[in-house]
Amino acid sequence: MDIIGGRSFVEIPGDRTHELPPLLVRTSANVKRLDRVMGMANEIIESEDLIADAARSQDTELDADRRRMDLAINLVEHYLGFVTAWQWGDSIVEWIRQCETTFELKGALRNVLRPDIWPHAGRSSFVTLLEDKAIDTDGVEIDKAVGLRLTFRQPPPIACFSDQFLFLLNTTIAASAYQKWAHMMPAPISSLPPERFSFQIYNV
Repeated sequence: MDIIGGRSFVEIPGDRTHELPPLLVRTSANVKRLDRVMGMANEIIESEDLIADAARSQDTELDADRRRMDLAINLVEHYLGFVTAWQWGDSIVEWIRQCETTFELKGALRNVLRPDIWPHAGRSSFVTLLEDKAIDTDGVEIDKAVGLRLTFRQPPPIACFSDQFLFLLNTTIAASAYQKWAHMMPAPISSLPPERFSFQIYNV
C-alpha cells in the first residue's frame, strides 16, 4: 500500500495499465421544451412573489417585466445547470457499475473492492479516480453530480423546485447525499492509483 500525504492507495499487482469501460455522458442539459421551462420559471417568480413590494412600486410596467424576465432567465440557468450536473452523476453511477463488473472479471483487480481485505477501495474510489484524472467536466463538481443522481432517480421538472432550492440548496443537499453514500462502505477506504487505469470519455 502506498501512502501519499494523507491518502492511501491500494496495491495493484503487476505494472500494467488497466483499461476501464468508457464513460458515456451527456455534457449539455437534455431539455426538450425550453419554452415550457421558461414558462414554469415565470410561474415560480409570480407564485413566490420574488420581486419586493418596494421595488415593484418604483418600477414602471416595462421595468417590472424586465425584472421578472431576468429572474426567470436566472432561474432557468440554474435549472439547466442542475440537469447537466444530474446527467453527469447518472453517467458516473452507471460507469461505476460497469467498472465493478470489470474488476470482478479481472484476477488482478478482483480483491480490490472486497471490504474484508485491507487496504480496499470502495465505490467512492471511482469518483476520486475521476477527480485525480482531472477530467474536463466544464465546471460540474463530480461528487455533487453523483449526489444529485443519488437524490433524484430522474431530474424533476423545474416546477417541482422552489427558487431557494435552485439558488441555494441543491449543492448542499447533493454534497450531503454524496458523503452519506461514500461512507456506506467500511472505513478505511483507499484510493485507486490513477496511473494504473485508463478510460475514454464520450459525449453522447
